[in-house]
Amino acid sequence: MRQTVRTLAYGSWPSPIDAALAATHDGHPEYVGFVGDEVWWTEPRPTEGGRRTLVRRRVDGREESVLPAPWNVRSRVVEYGGQPWAGVVADGRPLVVFVDFADQRLYRYEEDGEPRPLTPVSPVGGGLRWVEPQLRPERGEVWCVLEEFTGDGPTDVRRVLAAVPLDGSAAEDRDGVRELTDDRHRFVTGPRISPDGQRAAWLAWDHPRMPWDGTELLVADVGADGTLGVPRTVAGGPQESIAQVDWSGDGRLLYASDRSGWWNLYRDGEPLCPREEEFGGPLWKPGLRWFAPLADGLIAVVHGRGSTALGVLDPETGEIVDAAGPWTEFEPTLAVYGERIVAVGASPRSAHEVVELDTCTGRARVIGAEHDDAVDPAYYPEPQIRTFTGPAGHDIHAHIYPPHNPGCVAPGDRPPPYVVWAHGGPTGRAPLVLDLAIAYFTSRGIGVAEVNYGGSTGYGRAYRNRLREQWGVVDVEDCAAVALALADEGTADRDRLAIRGGSAGGWTAAASLTTTDVYACGTILYPVLDLAGWGDGETHDLESQYLETLVGPLAEVPGRYAERSPAAHADRLTVPFLLLQGLDDVICPPTQCERFLARMAGRRVPRAYIAFEGEGHGFRRAETMIRVLESELSLYAQVFGLNPPGIPTLELTK
Repeated sequence: MRQTVRTLAYGSWPSPIDAALAATHDGHPEYVGFVGDEVWWTEPRPTEGGRRTLVRRRVDGREESVLPAPWNVRSRVVEYGGQPWAGVVADGRPLVVFVDFADQRLYRYEEDGEPRPLTPVSPVGGGLRWVEPQLRPERGEVWCVLEEFTGDGPTDVRRVLAAVPLDGSAAEDRDGVRELTDDRHRFVTGPRISPDGQRAAWLAWDHPRMPWDGTELLVADVGADGTLGVPRTVAGGPQESIAQVDWSGDGRLLYASDRSGWWNLYRDGEPLCPREEEFGGPLWKPGLRWFAPLADGLIAVVHGRGSTALGVLDPETGEIVDAAGPWTEFEPTLAVYGERIVAVGASPRSAHEVVELDTCTGRARVIGAEHDDAVDPAYYPEPQIRTFTGPAGHDIHAHIYPPHNPGCVAPGDRPPPYVVWAHGGPTGRAPLVLDLAIAYFTSRGIGVAEVNYGGSTGYGRAYRNRLREQWGVVDVEDCAAVALALADEGTADRDRLAIRGGSAGGWTAAASLTTTDVYACGTILYPVLDLAGWGDGETHDLESQYLETLVGPLAEVPGRYAERSPAAHADRLTVPFLLLQGLDDVICPPTQCERFLARMAGRRVPRAYIAFEGEGHGFRRAETMIRVLESELSLYAQVFGLNPPGIPTLELTK
C-alpha cells in the first residue's frame, strides 16, 4: 500500500524509532577470536545493566551467550579496557580465561562448569587488573598485562607483563603471579610470541606521550624456563607511533608504523604496501588488531582513508584484495584460523555484524550478531560524505545526515534545524555506520552533522597533529565552520543550530558554547570542563598527561589552561544547555560538572543537569540512554520551537 506523505514542520515528524529502540541497539560486538574452529566474541547487553557477555558460535551456526548475568566480560586496564578474554581447545573442550568487570579478577571457564578465579583481589587503590590474556597451556600459564595499583591515587600504578598459573594457585596469592618484565615503562601491550616460541614482541610508551604520538617496539628472547631476556628496542620512538605488532608464519616481525605519515605495514623494517592510508589506528585499548597474519603468508588487514575495508594483503606483491559486501567500516578486531578471517563490519544501512571471509573462495558472509531491521529501513538516515574548508583553508571531513522520513516532508519556507556531533577522543573518528541514535533525530526532522575535526584519525599523522596544543581551538573552529557552511548553503537553519558531544566531544561542545555565538543550545555529556583540574590528578593515568600535547606543557603555558577551560568562562554561556554525567566516571569525574554549575549560580540561563548513579564514562544501561535521548530531544524542541509527539518535557531551571 502506498504511504501517504504528510506535510509537517521539521522536528514534529512521527517516527517508529523511539528512544527505547535506539537504546537496545546501542553498542556492538568486539574482540572476536577463535576457540579451535569456533568463533567467539563479546557483545553488549544494554537491558541487562549494560554488561558485556561472551558469545559462542558453534560449528552448526548456533549462537549462545556463554556466561549468564551478572558476569560482565570487560577489563578496566587504563580504564578503557581492552582484550578481556582468550580461549583454546584443551582435551577436546574449550578452555577460556576472561576478566570480570566487578572484581577485575582473571577467571578460568570450562564448558558446563562455573568460572574459577585465577588471580587475587588487592585492597590497594584500584586493585589488580588484567588485559590481553594469551593462553600458554604448554606452560600451564596465561600471559597478559598486569596493571597494579600501588596507592589510592589514580596515577599510583605500575604495569608489567605477567604470567598467571592456570591451576588457580595464585587465586589468593599475589606472589604466585610471575612477572615477566620490570616496570620501567609506564604502559605496555601484551606480548606476541614468535611461531618458534623463542621471542616475544610488545609495545611500550611513557608519559607524556600517548600511543599515537610515539611508542617503542620491544623484542626479548624467551628462555627455556619461560623467562624473558633483556628487551631491546627494534623500532619506534618519540615521534613514531607503532600501533600493533605480530609475527609472520616464518618468524619475521610485522608491525604498523606511521613513520611515513600514515600507519603502514612493515616486515622486518621494510614497507609492505606503502599507501597514503591507514593500516593502524589510535591504541586506546590494549589488544586492538588492524592486521593478522595467515598461515599461508598472506595478511588480513583493516585499512583505509577515512572509512575502513577488510582486505587480504599479499606481502610479496603489495596487492590487496578487499572483501566484497555491503560493509563500509570495519572495527580494529581480527582473528584468523586456517583460511578463515573473522572481523566486525558495519555500514550506513546495517549495524555492526560479525563477518567471516574465506580466503580460498573470497566469499564474505555474516556469521554472528546479524543485523535485523527493527523498523522499516526507509526511516534510516541517508548520509553524505562531505569535505568542508576551514578558516585557514584546511579540509574538514564530515558526515551529513539530512532529515529523512518517508512519510513526511516539511513546508519549504524554512531549512531544518541541525545538531553538530563532536566525537570523543579527541584522537578518534566518527565512523559512517548505522546509528539509531542519529536516526532518532533525523527521522523526526532534525539534521545531524558528524564532524571529523582536525585531530581526528583516519587521515594521516599531519591531520592528527593539527590539534597539537590547539585543543579547544581547532576542534571548535572546525565544528563551527561546518555548521555555518550548512547554514550558508541553505541546508540548515542558521537560527536553529545546536552542538552535542561526549567526553572530549563534551569538551568541544562546552568550549563552543562559551567561545562562539554559532549555536542556540547544546548537549554536553560526561565532559572535560576544567583543564587545570583534569591535568592535576582528577583523571586516570592514561590521560593524566594527555594535555601536554593537546594544550601544551602546563609548566610553560599555565595561563592557556585557564584561558581555554569552559569552567573558567561559565559567565560567557548564554544559551540553554543540557549536562549529563555518570556518577561513577573516573575519567571525567562529576566534580567538574559540579564546579561548572556552581559558577553558573545566579545566572538566568535555562539548563538541566542529570546525573546517573551506576554509570561511568559512556552510558551503557538502556534506561539511562532512553532518558538521555528523550531529554536531548526535549531541549531542542523547547529552544527551536518544535513539537515532537510523545516526548516527556525536560524541565529547564534558571
